[in-house]
Amino acid sequence: MPEVSRFFGIVIRLHYADHNPPHFHAALEGWTAKVDSERLS
Repeated sequence: MPEVSRFFGIVIRLHYADHNPPHFHAALEGWTAKVDSERLS
């Protein structure tokens, strides 16, 4: 998965051909999260 951003130790990854709904993955020190873009609006 391509890395989009890295700040304060948080790595944001986004895969353009991934499944719906649109989302990104965030990781920090062994913790991971999948964040749906529909819930951000």
